Amino acid sequence: MINSRSDREKQLKLLVQALPSSPGVYQYFNEDGVIIYIGKAKDLKKRVSSYFTKQQDNGKTRILVNKIADIKHLVVESEEDALLLENNLIKKYQPRYNILLKDDKSFPYIVVKNEPFPRVFQTRNFVRDGSTYYGPYTSVGMVRTLIELFRQIYPLRTCKHNLSQENIRAGKFRECLEYHIGKCKAPCIGQYDEQIYAKNIAAIKEILSGNISSVLKYMHRVMLHYADELAFEQAEEVKNKIELLKGYQSKSTVVNPKITNVDVFSIIDDEKAGFVNFLRVVDGAIIQSHTMEFRKKLDESAPDILVMAISEIQNRLHFLAREVLVPIKLDIELERTKLLVPKIGDKKKLLDLSERNVKYYRLDKLKQQSLHKKEPREERILKVMQADLRLKVLPRHIECFDNSNIQGTNPVAACVVFRNAKPYKKDYRHFNIKTVIGPNDFASMEEVVYRRYKRLKEEGQGLPQLVVIDGGKGQLGAAVKILRELGLSDQISVIGIAKRLEEIFYPGDPIPLYLDKNSETLKIIQHLRNEAHRFGITFHRQKRSINFITSELNEIPGIGDKTIEVLFNNFKSFNNIKSATLENLTSIIGKDKGNKVYSYFNRGKIL
Repeated sequence: MINSRSDREKQLKLLVQALPSSPGVYQYFNEDGVIIYIGKAKDLKKRVSSYFTKQQDNGKTRILVNKIADIKHLVVESEEDALLLENNLIKKYQPRYNILLKDDKSFPYIVVKNEPFPRVFQTRNFVRDGSTYYGPYTSVGMVRTLIELFRQIYPLRTCKHNLSQENIRAGKFRECLEYHIGKCKAPCIGQYDEQIYAKNIAAIKEILSGNISSVLKYMHRVMLHYADELAFEQAEEVKNKIELLKGYQSKSTVVNPKITNVDVFSIIDDEKAGFVNFLRVVDGAIIQSHTMEFRKKLDESAPDILVMAISEIQNRLHFLAREVLVPIKLDIELERTKLLVPKIGDKKKLLDLSERNVKYYRLDKLKQQSLHKKEPREERILKVMQADLRLKVLPRHIECFDNSNIQGTNPVAACVVFRNAKPYKKDYRHFNIKTVIGPNDFASMEEVVYRRYKRLKEEGQGLPQLVVIDGGKGQLGAAVKILRELGLSDQISVIGIAKRLEEIFYPGDPIPLYLDKNSETLKIIQHLRNEAHRFGITFHRQKRSINFITSELNEIPGIGDKTIEVLFNNFKSFNNIKSATLENLTSIIGKDKGNKVYSYFNRGKIL
């Protein structure tokens, strides 16, 4: 124990002088022997001595230096090794004055289990049992989409049985429902070859690693082989799988496919924290995305936080790409990895995309902090929606459009209105499609959006803050086109919602947003979509019913549209016309036509 300040300073000076000029990690201890700070350095002696020889401008750093009672160090081979060791030690000891990575154990992974006939499933637990983990993914929706895609393409097992060859030969298992509905090939009873299953798993790993092109080429060769052998059913099955993969690939590709293997980091920070987004890009497709939050302790700079984030990703995923894109120059050297600050081109676009993600993440955090428990529920939901959907203003007035037709017949559209997150049925509107012939959802959407907002604009009525289009990119693009023509695109935000996977699309953004299935924002959007669908379908059925009735009356010889109009004006409904007496009919449309209508509905009666 060092009893005086001067003794402590002398002891620390000796410890600093004894430090090597090598890469390594240093640890500061307080008087109680507790680690209070851990750092890494390219030159241990130079870095540690700077704490005691320079005048510290930062008050927190001065406090740290005053509490140092002992120094220990670990020498490593390279600066990169020091970076990884520092990361592990900070996680283990969580020193008081180190930047703190917020715990992110809740993010999901996709695991390919290390077992016979491996399972592929979602997990939040990283177990070092030889299994292969992909992630973490910030979107649970994306994880579920990928797993659903794999199960559509490959017959994967879902049971937890130990499918060793001994157990299978011993007949310990029986086929389950998954086998009978065609989703599993029953490897549990020896019905599926283990080598074929292994090839499927290898293909899944390639897809999760972003190497979709090689899988597509292999499946194309298999399809041609089946076709040459005249096995057309098998060829068709492989073709369908290829189309599924191409669909996934087209949704994933966001930049030049020639960008084969790149990691991207971006950062935004404030007084209290730094936020870093990471993207992994393979063949022009983003295969991983993750945002981290670091709590500042010593007013760390953006470069310091960014270096810590790179270390965290390298430690977690076990490697970095050969090329890493960053927004600022960093004073660090990495083995086998080149740091690049792009200024133009597709790589700059990737960096911009990463920066957008980290800004949205930070806005979401600020939104959560600003919400108060005593705030009215409606106001709270609107603020959540504003943050979730990246809106400039609260969406107090929302409108949702839906088209309804059956093979192009009786095309109609519906517009439902929500005010303060609740249905406002007084403002619901129906539209008969007037200018479109046949089943053309895009043109129909253009017509109804034009008619709706041209009228609101001309009459000076209030415009919605948000418009929801029930459909994918095509319908969304049609709505955006019309709003631009009307000069309203800057006043109204527009999103599209695709039915199958509840994907939220934004104009000009190829990457959909996946909201948590339990989020209030998604529930409001689903309510809007369901209301628009219900309202539109009801109107469509009514119109079909009237058209059917009108067409049936047109079947009566000598009865034209004008007579039908007179009949409806007087009898009000088809059933009233059908049950009318001869006297009533003849008194309204004359004896000749009255006889014809009465005879049509009372066949067999002689007049």
